Amino acid sequence: MNVTQSRFKMKKQLLFLSALFLTISLFSQNTTEEFKPSGDVHFKVFWNYHYDFSQNATKTSAFQLDRSYFGYKYAFSKDISAKITFDVGSNTGGSAYTAYLKAAQLDWKVASGVKLSMGLIGMRQFNDQEDFWGYRYLFKSFQDENGYGSSADLGVNAEFAVTKNLKANFVVFNGEGYKNIQDVNGNQKFGGSLIFTPIEGLTTKVYMDSEAVTDSKAVTSLSLFAGYDASDWRLGAEYNKLNDGKKYSSPAVDHELDGLSFYATYVINKKVEIFGRYDQLSSNTLTGDLAAWNSDKDGSQIITGIQYAPVKGLKFSLNYQGFSFDNSTLDDKSLVFLNAEFKL
Repeated sequence: MNVTQSRFKMKKQLLFLSALFLTISLFSQNTTEEFKPSGDVHFKVFWNYHYDFSQNATKTSAFQLDRSYFGYKYAFSKDISAKITFDVGSNTGGSAYTAYLKAAQLDWKVASGVKLSMGLIGMRQFNDQEDFWGYRYLFKSFQDENGYGSSADLGVNAEFAVTKNLKANFVVFNGEGYKNIQDVNGNQKFGGSLIFTPIEGLTTKVYMDSEAVTDSKAVTSLSLFAGYDASDWRLGAEYNKLNDGKKYSSPAVDHELDGLSFYATYVINKKVEIFGRYDQLSSNTLTGDLAAWNSDKDGSQIITGIQYAPVKGLKFSLNYQGFSFDNSTLDDKSLVFLNAEFKL
């Protein structure tokens, strides 16, 4: 190889290296400049009008504003974000519309498939069931309605994508809910869930939690859920059990709550769908008693109706809600609702 050929080859190498360096430099700049810290305001409102057909009902009809959520979410980077949300609703100790801090949460994707959340965080106990039910604005999910747990609490949660089809989370939290501070004993709760999606559309979930105590029986909660979501219909079922407590934050030795919930939706088109739900709540009879300890609330709930969503962020539902008590001395409930949800 002569001197001219050698110089030409060197120039080609330098040109290639320069082009490669320039490409990497431009790519790095684009990657860096791609993300800009930003935030968004969000809100959600639940409104309804209902008529009560129940026997001996005193307030037969009313307009209600059940809940209003408003807050702000800010992304510091692609992996770190925070949000704050206020929940405005009824409070027996204050006005008809009292604001609570519902969430003050920091989320950090610390690695691929691993996310940490800390602060006043949204709990994972029944979030999947609530999303699958899909009509929170007209009725809570079973566990939320019957005191098996709180939708938010102070603590730390870690989520893991174990495989493509298996997710897990582990949480340590106060166990008092978002409306109360930690109890005088300072006992936290710990829990976790496994979510397995064996095939497309099918979701299964196991959740457990327990109070961290050694000197007495701990309040424990167990939930099993399975749901199938097809293109134009979905079907969900869950079993829930609470041991040694009247509710998640009220320990009571040997008190048990068992519950079943089934719900289904048929999508007629993009704007209209019909739905139905059946709940059954029962409690045990304590030694020496003649009736179950929760007999004034045990029974069966039926909900059925139609939803119309004219535009994104707006939903209306005309539905029937009835409750049949196991205690025959109590009057069953029978109500018709017109519900609305509007959100940003």
